[in-house]
Amino acid sequence: MTATARFPFLPYVFALLLGLFALGGYWYGLGQPVVLPDVASASHKLQCASYTPFDKDQSPFDQPFKLRPERMDADLALLATRFECIRTYSMTGLEALPDLARKHGLKLMIGAWINSNPVDNAKEVDLLIASANANPDVVTSVIVGNEALLRKEITATQLVKLIEKVKSQIQQPVTYADVWEFWLQHPEIAPAVDFLTIHLLPYWEDDPAGIDQALRHVGDIRQTFGNRFAPKDVMIGETGWPSEGRQRETAVPSRVNEAKFIRGFVAMAEANGWHYNLIEAFDQPWKRASEGAVGGYWGLFDADRQDKGILAGPVTNVPYWPVWLGVGGLILLGTLVLGGRVRTTRSALLLPLLGAVAAGSIGSWAELTRVTARFTDEWIWAALLLALNLLVLAHAALALSARQGWRERAFAWLEQRAGWLIAFAGFAAAVMMLALVFDPRYRSFPSAALLLPALVYLLRPVTGPRREIALLAFIIGAGIAPQLYQEGLMNQQALGWALVSGLMVVALWRCLRVRKA
Repeated sequence: MTATARFPFLPYVFALLLGLFALGGYWYGLGQPVVLPDVASASHKLQCASYTPFDKDQSPFDQPFKLRPERMDADLALLATRFECIRTYSMTGLEALPDLARKHGLKLMIGAWINSNPVDNAKEVDLLIASANANPDVVTSVIVGNEALLRKEITATQLVKLIEKVKSQIQQPVTYADVWEFWLQHPEIAPAVDFLTIHLLPYWEDDPAGIDQALRHVGDIRQTFGNRFAPKDVMIGETGWPSEGRQRETAVPSRVNEAKFIRGFVAMAEANGWHYNLIEAFDQPWKRASEGAVGGYWGLFDADRQDKGILAGPVTNVPYWPVWLGVGGLILLGTLVLGGRVRTTRSALLLPLLGAVAAGSIGSWAELTRVTARFTDEWIWAALLLALNLLVLAHAALALSARQGWRERAFAWLEQRAGWLIAFAGFAAAVMMLALVFDPRYRSFPSAALLLPALVYLLRPVTGPRREIALLAFIIGAGIAPQLYQEGLMNQQALGWALVSGLMVVALWRCLRVRKA
């Protein structure tokens, strides 16, 4: 008599232990703290950080526009523990900032926001001049415009006139800030400023630099500018790395990569005597509306002003991994309870593994939704995909079960609707594929949302609306090569999406071959 015959629960226990081990390893691997050399402490403050004084429920587009003095006071108290100065981008609503900076021992680089509206520009410039003259002990330099040439909202000639107006009326050094390429395109601006302020963001380059090449890229550009525009000083006015968001070629957003970049950059900058400003002090959720998930996660602290571990101490990519592990454990337990007694040894092996895959994919989709979703329609879409995964999980678990009573009735109900479940999964995959082919820049890869439906209906195809399924399979399959071509074969997130899309195409094709009973 074999061990399986004597102990029929052994395959089930083995599969359960394997599933628990895989689930725990998955989340611990994502959340494991990484120790890096510290660059900031109470006794070693960094030079400067970009500061925008919005709470996580605010944006510069709010009407009426109203900042909270108590928030700015608390923010500057926190930043004063790590930085010597802060950089601002606009004068609107920041009248109290110099007094608060003085209170907390911070210096200011204040900026006037320049756009295509001459009236707005005149107001910003006048406020800039007044603040610089009223606070010479706090305001160390001023910035006339931020990436206005990049946005094509002003000409170089107009910009130079504004810079010269400010220079004629204040004592502090005056500069303009833009992406480094635009300084090379408009070198005529350099004679007008006291020093150049360049933005160097390797993640956003046309040819994105991965974390291993990013610091070398920054160093090369800084050296080029130092040589070309000497003897004028060159300040790196923005540099940083996102902690969340989609991968671009080899550039992977994560907290660990942000900490690696920031800590490595600060060490390099201080060794070379460079002036620098880090972007940015706090995560800004409002930026996700125009830049996708990645736009909201450049902060050294999160939107709740909690330390992300970027400057000092251990850092983890998924700080909430114990929560997702707990949620995953509940999903795994729920799968086993729903399945109940299984029919075969094969089912005993598959049921716990099904629960582990579902727990990992649903938890990963929930974590992605947490950091990416901002608008109501995005939350509704995420909820629909979550419901799809739970229904598919229930269908698969009951298919493995020795069905009796309510389980048999529940299975029959899901079996009748399984064709529409795979059709909706195919529809979701097709919509996302079209978005990633034609408008990919700010979109995250939704692989985790569709892995479970693809696997379940690949292994157990069902019948469904044939013409719709055939069209969806064609759209998804046709998009795989173009999206990989755009993203590059070094983009692991794009490869993961291509794999899930391929599984979905095969699942849809197998469903086409199933004939109605």
